[in-house]
Amino acid sequence: MTDGYDSDFLATGVPLPRPARPVRELAYPRFSVLLDPQRRLAAVTAVHIDGRLLLDLPRTGEWRLDPRIDDGEQTGPEVYARNDLDRGHLVRRRDPGWGGTADARDAMEATFFYPNAAPQAAGFNQSKELWLGLEDHVLAYAEATDQRVSVFTAPVLAEDDPPYRGIRIPLRFWKIAAWQAPSGLRAAGFVLDQTELIDTREGLLASPPLGAFRTFQVPIAEIAALASVDFGPLVAADVLGDEKLRAEGWRELSSPGDLVL
Repeated sequence: MTDGYDSDFLATGVPLPRPARPVRELAYPRFSVLLDPQRRLAAVTAVHIDGRLLLDLPRTGEWRLDPRIDDGEQTGPEVYARNDLDRGHLVRRRDPGWGGTADARDAMEATFFYPNAAPQAAGFNQSKELWLGLEDHVLAYAEATDQRVSVFTAPVLAEDDPPYRGIRIPLRFWKIAAWQAPSGLRAAGFVLDQTELIDTREGLLASPPLGAFRTFQVPIAEIAALASVDFGPLVAADVLGDEKLRAEGWRELSSPGDLVL
């Protein structure tokens, strides 16, 4: 089983997206994390999903620090204790879980290393209508069509993210799914916003009334500018590349039926 992101996983080569900021590249079974050691969070994650070979195995694995890097360069358990923050998987547990049972289990358990986590408000991470709902749609598409899909995910590491316990909590996340269509490489980009679910005033994480999350389908070129990441050929492959769709800007989503794929 190959560790790390494979740029040739799809028929059209897709280089690993590269952030402008310095990062540590960490290879795991079938996925990679580009970790920003200053922010102690991922700037890019990239995973391969083979819908034809996906397995549905029982959940195993426990969150743990990656011993290959200093503890001070990753956001560990102290940030998530005694508050309403979840350790949100960036590469989802099931995404690399395909092929032989042993390999699939190893890959799933590797998703529990802390560089693959980011702080997410509990209501944001657990609701199937929000973050998980979009990810489930991508996974179900791959599985139903026996499709290979590459998925790239990370928080937007903004300078004005609120401070909390020695880190800054990201308020927005981006995700891009890429696949090979008969017409060539295609990709779709999304931004999810938890701004109204996070309150760190006075150094404490408050649990505000459930605010409004916002989920958008966004031109990949705009995600590149927002996150300072070079997405290479994914920009030209964007399903929102049509001039009319691009002119509509950010498309707010309320259900999978709103997706343009």
